[in-house]
Amino acid sequence: MQTSNRTRVTEFILLGLTDNPKLHLPLFMLFLLVYTITLLGNVGIMTLVRFNHKLHTPMYILLFNLSLADIGYSSASTPLMLVHFLSERKTISFLGCATQVFFNITTGSSEVFLLTLMAYDRYIAICNPLLYSVIMSNKACIKMIIFSYLLAMSNSLTHAICAFKLPFCGSNVITHFYCDIPPILMISCADTSLNEILLASMAGGLILLCLTVILISYACIVVAILKISSSEGRWKTFSTCSSHFVCMTIFFGPLVFMYAQPSSSHTMAQDRVSAVFFTVIIPMLNPLIYSLRNQEVKTALRTSMSKICV
Repeated sequence: MQTSNRTRVTEFILLGLTDNPKLHLPLFMLFLLVYTITLLGNVGIMTLVRFNHKLHTPMYILLFNLSLADIGYSSASTPLMLVHFLSERKTISFLGCATQVFFNITTGSSEVFLLTLMAYDRYIAICNPLLYSVIMSNKACIKMIIFSYLLAMSNSLTHAICAFKLPFCGSNVITHFYCDIPPILMISCADTSLNEILLASMAGGLILLCLTVILISYACIVVAILKISSSEGRWKTFSTCSSHFVCMTIFFGPLVFMYAQPSSSHTMAQDRVSAVFFTVIIPMLNPLIYSLRNQEVKTALRTSMSKICV
């Protein structure tokens, strides 16, 4: 009987963002600041929505969950990245890597679905206002959110199981700052073509479906706004969805740019930069955008601050 020379991988080594040790401390300080702002901003939005009864509407229930997804999306990778900036040994266990993949894809997919639901919510509010309370009641909104989370978890579980069932008999070095499916597939010693097809079809299909719903919703919104006679009325109507429009553009714009190119046209270094933008920067920007551009959020924030100061 021949003995196999394959050894079971029990941990992975993460190369991180850069191998220049002089940059580790500055990057640690920068990303620690960004992560702190992310937590404070998103917890602030969630607190405002939770304790201000005027914000207990479908639009802000969705915003509450978007902030929750932002916290989860950032927390799935940023804390470990911060630890590795100050550590010589940048490792993660096999189970820890699988867990990180699951939570990263779950929260990222949830954000895609929530942004889509927010576009649909604005479409109903502007194009079918008389039916809004029936179609987008709080109860219906919560059911949609729960379904989105379940769909995101199913998507994540599928990718995680398929990826970590593969044998790893060579290098255990992941050229990334966190565990992600593409760099994990690169170090497997098995044929990963089916995994790559699954990743491209499911991720691409979900993004295309959600983006189609968003574009159709906003096309209908634009048509409805153009039918309003007064410029003040047009601006007031558009202002109700301007914050979501900015967040959606920031999120889907780079995403479409990445998927519009073949995978061979961008390097792992470019992928790492893109990952920083999605997992670190965007979760920080979303609450800032809603705080600065949304009038109801600003009013709720001023009211809460005045009560605290009294």
